[in-house]
Amino acid sequence: MTLYAATSNPGKLAEFATSASSAGIDVLALPNLKSLPEPVEDAPTFQGNADLKARAYSLTLPNQLVFADDSGLEVSALDGAPGVRSARFADDAGYDLESSRSRDERNNAYLLDLMERHTGRRARFVCTLALARGGEILLRAEGAVEGELLAAPRGQGGFGYDPLFLLPALGVTMAELPREQKWQLSHRGNAFRSLLAQLREAGL
Repeated sequence: MTLYAATSNPGKLAEFATSASSAGIDVLALPNLKSLPEPVEDAPTFQGNADLKARAYSLTLPNQLVFADDSGLEVSALDGAPGVRSARFADDAGYDLESSRSRDERNNAYLLDLMERHTGRRARFVCTLALARGGEILLRAEGAVEGELLAAPRGQGGFGYDPLFLLPALGVTMAELPREQKWQLSHRGNAFRSLLAQLREAGL
């Protein structure tokens, strides 16, 4: 069986492919994804955005199973922000940082600035997945992982907010975990394992 991932993020794609291979499933990048028009991610929830992406992209590859994800960081002290705007958090706010810095660096810097006003550091990563064929949603899955925010980034691995996200029980950030261990603990890994389990049960 082959699943097509509607993502151009090489980190995500590698994680999905590694996990699926043990179940005898191939995960491939959706062909020509970068040349396809991007759906407007204007849903108020992670699941809503995953659904709209899965529906839109599955129409570009008839009769194939296409899945999309939406994921992000929810910080308790910020009333759940950045939430669905995690990838665009700093840009949405017009945060002024050198243009040479990456989007991840801008987002992390903006988050740290906001957190200077708060003492609570609780946060969670959330990932939702939607699997579709021909514009119809067939399966949905969700995963989460609880943690705390550091006052400065740590670790060279991962992407996004990983260098700030501490797993208290292990004393390491998501960016300090080896890829395989990260996949076993992460929100994305939890969501994808749930999706694969549903896939086996559904016999699609």
